[in-house]
Amino acid sequence: MKRNLLLILLLAITTSTFSQRKSELFAEIDTLKTRISEVEQELAVAQREISSSNAEAEALRSENATLRDANATLLGNMSNFSQLSKQNSDNVDRAMEALARKERQLSGINDMISSNDSTAIVSLTNIKKTMGENAKVGVEQGIVTISNSLTTLFGSDTGAELTEEGKTWLAGVADVIKANPNFKTVVEGLNITGEFAPTYNQVAAVASELVTVLEVPAESISVTAKDGNFKEGINIKLQPDYKGFYAKAKESTKGAQ
Repeated sequence: MKRNLLLILLLAITTSTFSQRKSELFAEIDTLKTRISEVEQELAVAQREISSSNAEAEALRSENATLRDANATLLGNMSNFSQLSKQNSDNVDRAMEALARKERQLSGINDMISSNDSTAIVSLTNIKKTMGENAKVGVEQGIVTISNSLTTLFGSDTGAELTEEGKTWLAGVADVIKANPNFKTVVEGLNITGEFAPTYNQVAAVASELVTVLEVPAESISVTAKDGNFKEGINIKLQPDYKGFYAKAKESTKGAQ
């Protein structure tokens, strides 16, 4: 009987100990499951973060590549703009230099024109002194014109022989011509009848008197006849030496370049 009780007691203790151990194992299992669940959640969070980081990294790489391309394009455009700006600046400089040359050329020509005009005005004053205040003298576009009637010079509209009064007048004209060697002289006959033969005879008589009698250089005199448009007479025109003027203008232009 005692033996059976001892066995029962031992079995009860063993069963109690095993039950306690089993409960502890279940508790540990539950704890492990909880921990595993927590780890899995942490792992899921970590995976999401890694995935997000990878996506951000990929976006950054793409953005960085785009920025590099944009930067390269910008640098290329800046280089092109710099070259274009330099070309434009060079073009502006060349245009300004060309404009400055033109201004110098025009300034030289204007100075010569002004000089001719001034000379003509001074000549007008001197002519008045030489030929008297009643002399028919005018200045237009740098040309000095001394006029007289056919009646005074030839005694009639068709005459070709100079009167004494005409010769005296031409003597004063000759003095004016000699005092202005830089001017060319044109003996101009004005006709209102349309018959120019008498007019050419008249201007030839005037030119002959100036050259052969009054010793005016022949190379400085030319003659012409034209329709006077209801006016007739003889004009002695003192005009600038245009050939010499253009030669000086050309030389001035070369000097200004």
